[in-house]
Amino acid sequence: LAPWIPVVGLEIHAQISSKSKLFSGSQVQFAAPPNSLVSFFDASLPGTLPVLNRRCVEAAVMTGLALNCSINKKSLFDRKHYFYADLPAGYQITQQRVPIAVNGSLSYSLCIDNKMSHMVTKTVRIKQIQLEQDSGKSLHDDSRCQTLVDLNRAGVGLMEVVMEPDMCCGEEAAAAVRELQLILQTLGSSQAVMAEGQLRVDANVSVHHPGEPYGVRTEVKNINSIRFLAKAIDYEIQRQIEELENGGTILNETRAFDSKLGCTVPMRDKEGKQDYRFMPEPNLPPLILYDAKSLPANMNHQQVINIDWIHERLPDLPSVKREKLVEQYGILPEHSFTLLNEDGLADFFESVVKQTQMKPKKVIGWILNDLLSYLKQHSLTVKESPVSSFLLADLLNLLEKKEISSTAAKQVLAELWKGEGKTPLEIVKEQKLELLQDQKELEQICQAVIDGQENE
Repeated sequence: LAPWIPVVGLEIHAQISSKSKLFSGSQVQFAAPPNSLVSFFDASLPGTLPVLNRRCVEAAVMTGLALNCSINKKSLFDRKHYFYADLPAGYQITQQRVPIAVNGSLSYSLCIDNKMSHMVTKTVRIKQIQLEQDSGKSLHDDSRCQTLVDLNRAGVGLMEVVMEPDMCCGEEAAAAVRELQLILQTLGSSQAVMAEGQLRVDANVSVHHPGEPYGVRTEVKNINSIRFLAKAIDYEIQRQIEELENGGTILNETRAFDSKLGCTVPMRDKEGKQDYRFMPEPNLPPLILYDAKSLPANMNHQQVINIDWIHERLPDLPSVKREKLVEQYGILPEHSFTLLNEDGLADFFESVVKQTQMKPKKVIGWILNDLLSYLKQHSLTVKESPVSSFLLADLLNLLEKKEISSTAAKQVLAELWKGEGKTPLEIVKEQKLELLQDQKELEQICQAVIDGQENE
């Protein structure tokens, strides 16, 4: 039998880092008391009108530029009609016809056989990036057999990044989403914390034989973990293959991933575009952007968004940061990936390097093997580390000057984890660890005495 070819495309919703919502002045705050951040517009009271948030537009333009997209100088807003209990208006304001950015690409690296030393670079095409508002949140109370609605999230600004079906497994999709997450966090356009719902992924999955058209696809909705994303896609691929080989058919449906059971489960039939009844948003004019050439001379710069101005201020993206780390410190490429994948670890590493005489290649070993292992073991972030970059650098200086042995350094580090505020040297004296420097000086004195006796 000819092998099956899996096809995976992604739709990623990233919450824009903004103090207020996309079309209203309501504050955006995670875990606020239910229904405490709801404006009249968010609640869809009659007569209320949307006012576009400039910050959200700038964040979308910045993200589009970072993903090599073409920015449309004229984009349009549309109404997407569908019913949910937590969508008061009965429609979502989005960009279906002419989005803010199109035709981009995202390069990401993939480990071969789970070996960091064997990595390949792949690219997924970005179809479009569109601005849209989030819906509210339904809270199901099983004990009372009722559903409660929290509208705090209703109207929060989202960027939907639509990726073409260029991937073939869960591992590829997970690597692409992780790279996108790093880019968003570097830009500051989204905090992209998946645990807080700031980055949610819908995966479209299908399988077909070589030379045949793409198969019927299913959509796995609202995956909020990169690890679960890989598992959900791989499970769905295998499920479809087994279904087809057993003579069954694949339904065009929406499914959810059950993380406890490790499988996808049906939710509903997939809606078609005709069901959404897209129409132009009558209360929002076209969104007009400018570049240096098209910007009128007499235009107030505070009232327009200049694409070139944003482009000039883009920070170094993760791929560039990795290259600089490898070039500047001589570390292995795979180590640069680990440094950037952990929030704050690259800054911690560079801080230690600046404060110690030890070579970066040796410092990276202590960072990855000792510091990172301890943090993961105790579920701590780099910012929560009881050992600061100053203390670790102080310890490594003692080791580099050969004042203590490597074994003693490990013992000192174990004491530093307790976070008692002691310096490495204080711990060395307190634990009565052997100071190699004292031994070295004693050997030099003995050798001088021997040399003096030989001279006599």
